[in-house]
Amino acid sequence: MSPAASSSPLKGHWALILGASSGFGEAAALRLAQAGMNIFGVHLDRHATMPHVAEVTARIRQAGGEAVFFNINAAAAEKRADVVGSISERLAQQGRPLRVLLHSLAFGALKPYVADSPRDALTPAQMDMTLDVMAHSLVYWAQDLAAPGLLGPGSKIFAMTSAGDQRIWPTYGAVSAAKAALESHMRQLAVELAPKGIACNCIRAGVTDTPALRKIPGSDKLLQGARERNPSGRITTPEDVAEAIATLAASDSGWLTGNVIGVDGGEDIVG
Repeated sequence: MSPAASSSPLKGHWALILGASSGFGEAAALRLAQAGMNIFGVHLDRHATMPHVAEVTARIRQAGGEAVFFNINAAAAEKRADVVGSISERLAQQGRPLRVLLHSLAFGALKPYVADSPRDALTPAQMDMTLDVMAHSLVYWAQDLAAPGLLGPGSKIFAMTSAGDQRIWPTYGAVSAAKAALESHMRQLAVELAPKGIACNCIRAGVTDTPALRKIPGSDKLLQGARERNPSGRITTPEDVAEAIATLAASDSGWLTGNVIGVDGGEDIVG
């Protein structure tokens, strides 16, 4: 453990990261581990990508943290209950709640609402799946963690949103709707959980080169446009976002809540 981690207010606390094996979730897991935290990670990976998951958990442990990962569908109620049960057993030994819950699930349908052929258009099942995974699941995890006291005074809930909450990109309609719903859910949670001392905020990252972004048709143009208009002359990185999350997580203040916090180097205000 680094000298900085040994004196960090996050030392010894636990974070639960939904979507911990890549992108923003991976970067946050590593940064929080560097700050002295232990990581519960929820991810959904097939055999081909499991070696990378092993690399992530190894780096967390090298930083001095514990890594307990669950390869499950984060939107499945039974699997969620199993994970919450495991977390409850582990935290009972510590006697304090989770410090961080990060929702960074990026799994949705990228299809137009209206297409020349109806077979190419978004279906009701795809819309429901996208909203359930990328928005509604935040509520269900918060419910299941708050009920037994696994979230409490000092806990921070974060969820990853994007500029797509208000802007239109081809084939991004269902994900855009999910991001808007996610932000609405977070505002509601902020109000309901404020009496418990739990802060709830969305993080709106700038355009970032992640595996999820690469699945969006035309992602190269998105990256190029972001690079050209960002005041710093570069795109946002997962590490930029992870640093912001670690900074906010370390604060004892619960007064910063109910917000959409931009972490984009000023990209969104330029154009």
